[in-house]
Amino acid sequence: MTLTSVELIPRDQETLLRDAEDVRRLFPDAQMLNIPDLLRFSIRSWEAAALVRPIFPRVVPHIRAIDIAPDAPLPGADDPDLKEVLVVKGDPPSDLKHRTYPNTSESMIARYRREAPHLTVYAAFDPYRRAPYKEMEAIARKKEAGAAGFFTQPIFDMRMLDLCMNWLHGENVFWGISPVIGPKSRSYWETTNHVIFPHDFEPTLDANIAFARQMMETVAQAGGNTYLMPLRVKLERYLPPLRRGHAQDPLTC
Repeated sequence: MTLTSVELIPRDQETLLRDAEDVRRLFPDAQMLNIPDLLRFSIRSWEAAALVRPIFPRVVPHIRAIDIAPDAPLPGADDPDLKEVLVVKGDPPSDLKHRTYPNTSESMIARYRREAPHLTVYAAFDPYRRAPYKEMEAIARKKEAGAAGFFTQPIFDMRMLDLCMNWLHGENVFWGISPVIGPKSRSYWETTNHVIFPHDFEPTLDANIAFARQMMETVAQAGGNTYLMPLRVKLERYLPPLRRGHAQDPLTC
């Protein structure tokens, strides 16, 4: 069975709960949520997971490895209803008062497996940030540390998807999809995440919905999973057209 997750930003409790309800109403194909841990907001990802669990029982919080002190409890490990976490290294904080530690993703994955073996631990895969052979070496280290699967950075090119699906053949993968609407959004991905868009990429809502449909179908046919990252777009405009069985033409948004 292929799975579809939706990534929600934990801006505040009220917004998070409203967004979770909207996902359930607008996009019943979603079986789970995943929640990043963003330092600019007061709610931590594992706290957000507990908040939305009455709406979505399956929630995967992201855990920033560099935030965890060697002698500190593992985030979420004491939550009896939490089943899965995604460990990422984490970007350096903009607030220099926020303390970080020289942890790697691999070291924290291994620590979760030792200290919280009841949790399934996922890791990150990013085909854009460095040479592919270096990313695949990192994938091997994360698997050795105990990663049970991977969440990818969003992918914006079917040819890149085909390459990555070959590289990660046989792995349990959630393939990321995110809309890129307008030049500012495109510039963000190019500047911050080093994404190279195909020459015919169109930063319009209709084009992004069409691409998401194509990518979801391709991944599903291969038995993989997807997650949607609806950044800077209204859920009611982006999610309903992606439901299985939704009329393909014309796009009604």
